[in-house]
Amino acid sequence: MNIGEAARASGVSAKMIRYYEAIGLIDGVARTRSGYRVYEDADVHTLRFIRRARDLGFSLARIETLLALWRDRARASADVKRVALDHIAELEARMRELQQMADTLRHLANNCHGDGRPHCPIIAELSEGAEAPQGVRPHHI
Repeated sequence: MNIGEAARASGVSAKMIRYYEAIGLIDGVARTRSGYRVYEDADVHTLRFIRRARDLGFSLARIETLLALWRDRARASADVKRVALDHIAELEARMRELQQMADTLRHLANNCHGDGRPHCPIIAELSEGAEAPQGVRPHHI
């Protein structure tokens, strides 16, 4: 199948397929005499694996590790589990950071009058430590 067909079958765009090939995430595929890529069912399975891993937020480096483990029939499931648990820890840390950001913004928004006056705790917080634009005096709460 050609790249368009492989893209439709895998759910990965042709542009991303080319990118994954360029960075070595997927092996170079066979080509016709005229240089067109020819994809086999195994290539589509690999692309689906990558798409699913991306959907779960795995980095390309971790996907490369997972692909190697997937291809290694003698792998230990403990190795796969370790990759997944490391990713979970990163996701949970990111969720805590996002929650802290949301809490901070919620607090600032709750303390902003949201009226016609220029005083705003959101702007005050963002501008703390930043230089005011030339000719503009910072407003404090």
